[in-house]
Amino acid sequence: MKTAWMIGLGILLCYAPAQAADKLRIGFPDLAAQFVPLPLGEKRGFFKEEGLQAEFIRIRPAISSAALVSGEIDYDAVIGNGIGAAIRGLPVRLVACFMPATPIAIIARPDIKSVQDLKGKAIGLNTFGGTLESISRLIAKHFGLDPDKDIKFLATGTVDSRFAAMKQGLTAATLGSAPLDFLGKKLGFVVLVRANELFSFPASGLVASVKKIKESRDDLKRVIKAGIKANRYIHQNRDGTIQVMMEFLKIDKELAAATYESVSKAFNDDGSFPEKGLRLAIEEFRAASFFTSRVHICQGDRTLWSSCP
Repeated sequence: MKTAWMIGLGILLCYAPAQAADKLRIGFPDLAAQFVPLPLGEKRGFFKEEGLQAEFIRIRPAISSAALVSGEIDYDAVIGNGIGAAIRGLPVRLVACFMPATPIAIIARPDIKSVQDLKGKAIGLNTFGGTLESISRLIAKHFGLDPDKDIKFLATGTVDSRFAAMKQGLTAATLGSAPLDFLGKKLGFVVLVRANELFSFPASGLVASVKKIKESRDDLKRVIKAGIKANRYIHQNRDGTIQVMMEFLKIDKELAAATYESVSKAFNDDGSFPEKGLRLAIEEFRAASFFTSRVHICQGDRTLWSSCP
């Protein structure tokens, strides 16, 4: 009887359903290398190790913060969206940074030879008030241009639309991170400069609503851990990362390898924010949104950044 009971128990255990992973939805705007860590974390099992299952939703930056607050997505991967939303008073916070220095490049028509040549011309953006606008403004200032007077910004949408606007002569340049710079070169465009060669500016990470932080703090910590594991994997496993880049970015191996060499060192190992870069980003978004009140950075909790509760 004892033997039969043990066999029966073994059968029940073998057929018992595994504990379901907690599902979550993470928003991202473009198929760009700076957003690779979290999808890599899902593909390489780091989310599963934390008892999570992630779904990645491609969503326009103009609506991602509203989707975050309404609960349609659980997290957003764009740091710039989080800063802009918090400055506007939306209840969102920056909770992790996976790329502290953005490798966003200015990609221009071949007749444009330098950043100074953009004076009086238009730059195509995915949306107004987002990361691309902030980076373009900072680069313009670095090279002695006044972004409010010398450059015109146009919101021309996705990268395909931005490249099309350049071909049609509607804009002289756009911005993007790898592999968009390499894709631009294949289309005959040129890379003028890369932002990470000039200044620190947090690009990708994790943004959450205040409600999510209060109600799902344990889940939040597990997502951050999965992201940190993914970043360390990127540094330690070139071939495995290139394979994920091929799948996530929908590019061939040659382009994925070039992308890896371009951005792999830009990811950090601990999910932390560079304070100098964060302050620069906040000040730039304040200026872009004509926000005059002071914005504080809360460092004690490390889950509440940008504007204090």
